[in-house]
Amino acid sequence: MQLSVVVPTLNGREHLVRCLDSLAEHAPEAEVVVVNGPSVDGTTGTVRARDDVDVLVEIDERNIDVARNAGIDRSTGDAVAFLDYSVTVQPGWYEALVGALAGPASAHRASGHGPDVPAVVTGPTRRALPGGGVASEAVERRRLGGRRVTYFNGGNVAFTREALDAIDGFDEFLATGGGRDAAHRLAALDRAVSWVPGMAVRYDGQGEPEGIREPSLYADGGELTRDWSWRYRSLTYRLVKNYGVRSCWRVGRHAVDDAADALREVVRGESRPSSWFGNGRDVLSGAATGLRAGVVARVRDRSPKRNPHGLSTRSDRAVAVYDRRDA
Repeated sequence: MQLSVVVPTLNGREHLVRCLDSLAEHAPEAEVVVVNGPSVDGTTGTVRARDDVDVLVEIDERNIDVARNAGIDRSTGDAVAFLDYSVTVQPGWYEALVGALAGPASAHRASGHGPDVPAVVTGPTRRALPGGGVASEAVERRRLGGRRVTYFNGGNVAFTREALDAIDGFDEFLATGGGRDAAHRLAALDRAVSWVPGMAVRYDGQGEPEGIREPSLYADGGELTRDWSWRYRSLTYRLVKNYGVRSCWRVGRHAVDDAADALREVVRGESRPSSWFGNGRDVLSGAATGLRAGVVARVRDRSPKRNPHGLSTRSDRAVAVYDRRDA
């Protein structure tokens, strides 16, 4: 199996170097495609100076799903992995990934999906704790609209080429939440997502990951971002697009829970009442925008893939491509 690894990045040169170093050490057989947003930190020169990056694609948009689709366009592997630039792959990552996608079908039936062999594999992201030790994610599954949805971290996931074609890549309308949207659409198409513990990556940066400050970079759905407008625009859009207007009650439930949490911060003196009202306005505005866009998207693409802004309809956003494979 030939594996391509797509690494979107934006102004994260130091993190990116560590990520690429780990790939060179633990997955030297993989084809590496770096998709660089409009970075101003010297990322282009740094990547072009490396001989372990096969393709560098420069784009002019700060959107993670545009970057992912641009990487899919330039990759040639029959499996495509996506990595956040701020993580490093751990020993055994490549072997666990390839083994899960190419191994015996019986090893994957526990995923709970119809097909025997998974279309997508994902694994844990480990983070160092301030007092020592390491925290690690666990698998997240939910049942929505009669589907059993297995979520994945978009910064540590691998798809078969067939699965990417089936969902038409990522939805470029979304600036955050693209991974969670893809999980819903995979479930609708009965494509299995398997959790592979050995497919581990580690976040080794300082402070919060870049994506928490910039929604378009957050890999696994943007659920931690404090940009309420973007969060509810994304949440409402992907629920309405995938399940119809009847799913809006879930948006309301999330809004009530978030409002209660924010109100408790006001009571404790950690936030101002004006901020609480401002955040509520952002929630309503974002949800209204997402509702309108979700209805339009559902009408525009009535197929199970539910992706009117996918690979097949995209325009090429690359402003420059440096391809060592042509040398």
